[in-house]
Amino acid sequence: MEHLDMHHIFELGLILTMIAAGITAIAKKLKQPYPIALVIIGTLIGLLNIPVLEPLKMFITEGDIFNFVILTIFLPALLGEAALKLPFSHLNENKKPIIALAFGGTFLSFIVIGFSTHFLLGLSIPVAFVFAALMSATDPVSVLSIFKSMGVNHKLSTVIEGESLFNDGLAVVLFKISAFSLLTYIDMGMGGLTSGSFEFIKVVIGGLLVGGGLGYGISILTKYFDDYPLEIIFSILLFYGSYIIAESIHVSGVIAVVVGALTFGNFGSRVGMSPTTRLNINNFWDVAALLANSIVFLMVGLEITRINFSDQWGTIGLALLIVLIGRTIAVYGSTLPIKGLSWSWRHVLNWGGLKGSLSIALALSLPGDFAGRDTVLILTFSIVLFSLVVQGLTIKPLISYFGLRAKHSGSKEYEDIVANLHRHEAGIAEIRKLKTQLFVPEPVYSEMLTSYQSEIDKSHIELDRLLEENPALKTSQLITLKKHSLYAQYDKITKLEQEEIISGEVAGKYKEILNNGLADLEETDIVKDSKRTD
Repeated sequence: MEHLDMHHIFELGLILTMIAAGITAIAKKLKQPYPIALVIIGTLIGLLNIPVLEPLKMFITEGDIFNFVILTIFLPALLGEAALKLPFSHLNENKKPIIALAFGGTFLSFIVIGFSTHFLLGLSIPVAFVFAALMSATDPVSVLSIFKSMGVNHKLSTVIEGESLFNDGLAVVLFKISAFSLLTYIDMGMGGLTSGSFEFIKVVIGGLLVGGGLGYGISILTKYFDDYPLEIIFSILLFYGSYIIAESIHVSGVIAVVVGALTFGNFGSRVGMSPTTRLNINNFWDVAALLANSIVFLMVGLEITRINFSDQWGTIGLALLIVLIGRTIAVYGSTLPIKGLSWSWRHVLNWGGLKGSLSIALALSLPGDFAGRDTVLILTFSIVLFSLVVQGLTIKPLISYFGLRAKHSGSKEYEDIVANLHRHEAGIAEIRKLKTQLFVPEPVYSEMLTSYQSEIDKSHIELDRLLEENPALKTSQLITLKKHSLYAQYDKITKLEQEEIISGEVAGKYKEILNNGLADLEETDIVKDSKRTD
């Protein structure tokens, strides 16, 4: 590629952004998933000869440029934004399926796809397992944009997002070990297995420590400032700093960003951010993530057209079948012991495990002298295209078929009332705090308080009426309340045991009672879910 000056690079970047923003705007207006639209249009632009766009295509599809833009510029922002807004309480409530899929599922997928491609496609061990690592990373953006438009159960969205955040980190670690160290570990025999396991643990734990340490440090730093532009800069430094520091000391940058952002979004927002700061930080990263995703998916479409698929259709078809079977075994195998996860959810989790830009960027990062690089690129690009277009377009009908968008009568009205109650109560709390800080005159304070309290009283009357009209909704809320009560009781028993106020025998007795109560509620939820599905 001929040398391009910075001015020309900026012009090309601006053109790319304009095209991506235009396609995203149209897709959102038509209520269609914008990532899929961007990949399709990007592929068409790549295939068609449009003279005015040729310099842009040549620039973007340069392997080093694509790899740098995705992995260094956009990946920390996308991971950070997703983790920042994911409440730890949501992760904790769904920890069993998330851990099962992110850890057990990723390893199952890696092993099944690795050995299958080695024996069925004749790929060497390093090439087979590099490809397996790439196919074990999932991209939730397309699926979550569909979920949001269809009003799918929030827990299901949390499971898919939680799985993706953590499995991306593991998949990157597995990719690097497979690409650069696997043959060495194999040659070492049992000692190599130990060394490989130690290296994996070191990279993962190192990422956790870097991300957790920086996240905690910057969270504490926000306590000393109430200046949201500055705190937005802190968040940028956290996401990119944790990624770059972790990568420079050869631990997982992806895991560092996720843990750092989770710490900052949960602990930091609680100890050091005002409501104004939280709102502005979230708004900033909403814009950054939309821009990044729009450009990334358009680039994926453009990049796919660089690959020559001719005479490879048989291999591609078999590889696709292996990947789909590997994902199926990973999802159903890892979640089999988990109670409370309906089969309809498992089916959607299976088909919704889309591959995306991370897989392509990692494939392009393989060194030019890596034996089998071209094969990995062809297979990866083909399956990412199939995944985003075919699976992405069919997930919506699948959700409708299983009835996962169905809700109890009155639930939307209930959500509106609850939203109003919470916003007015939050407003009252802030007014009371500001009264002493700003010396607000009593007449002004009382007028605002009376106005908000009136809205709260109205909402309570509407809520009482709605619950009387919809017994199923009342039952659902009662189950949720009982669950949280049992969780709190379990935590209290655990603390009493830790502080040696009660014996382990007595603690065990009450924990068993509480576990049985939770199991009964989970069974009730499964029955309700299956009835909605039927």
